[in-house]
Amino acid sequence: MGEPRRLQSGIVDVDFGERVTVVEPTNLYGCNLGDDVFIGPFVEIQSNVSIGARTRIQSHAFICELVSVGEDCFISHGVMFINDPFRIGGPARGDQTQWKETTIGNRVSIGTNATLMPVTICDDVVIGAGAVVTKDIIESGTYVGNPARKIK
Repeated sequence: MGEPRRLQSGIVDVDFGERVTVVEPTNLYGCNLGDDVFIGPFVEIQSNVSIGARTRIQSHAFICELVSVGEDCFISHGVMFINDPFRIGGPARGDQTQWKETTIGNRVSIGTNATLMPVTICDDVVIGAGAVVTKDIIESGTYVGNPARKIK
């Protein structure tokens, strides 16, 4: 019987701003966290991610590569970002040229268990709990549902 390859969560090659709080266990690597950012437990933030100042990320959120989050944002529990839109009919299987970027503006709040495909979201947006964002949001407001749509 073989032994498993064990990888531990940790904090590696992170560029921290001033007064950042990280509640462990977390898995942060190759990312940039602005001033006064809060990271809750069981969060993973991958390389090539930028988190703006005063943004708060709650527990169990997953922020994959190629995501940029603005300032004064709130990312609730269990929010998932996706960078592989399965453009070839399935997973890119390591072909990162198939991945796409996500850009989140300033003062954006994303509700519990929301899922975001590769999109751009403008400033001053609220994404409701459980919403699935599949298209760019270019107008401030509140968006809910699957697929997410503006309600006000």
